[in-house]
Amino acid sequence: MKATTASAPNAGPVDVHSPAAGAAALRTFFRIAEAWQLDNADQLALLGLRSRTTLATWRKGGEVSLSPDTLERLSYLFGIYKALQMLLPSPEAADAWIRKPNAGPLFNGASALDRLRAGNVADLYLVRQYLDAQRGGWG
Repeated sequence: MKATTASAPNAGPVDVHSPAAGAAALRTFFRIAEAWQLDNADQLALLGLRSRTTLATWRKGGEVSLSPDTLERLSYLFGIYKALQMLLPSPEAADAWIRKPNAGPLFNGASALDRLRAGNVADLYLVRQYLDAQRGGWG
């Protein structure tokens, strides 16, 4: 008897700049925003947006091409979320961490969300780097 294996069609690399990829990335972001209980102002800051209209349009769904800046921000946010899920014992603890005061030198007693509210890509990078270091390196 000969074994057969199912193979997925070779779709090639995913174009992260495509509207379909943008829609998928935003769906993921809004799930994280819900888990972290982010209000509109927090979501605007993390995404680097000024327009509530754009945020509302993105929340409605549909395909959208995202700027390189937004893609970079989302990448860091997804990495922060993943690192927290790996570091902490439960999804609830991981989701709560973002709001808890932190004595680490990066935070000086404030929460990670307080640091991220400044809206700077560099802060997203630093929080991601901090968490990756807590895990023992890049994952």
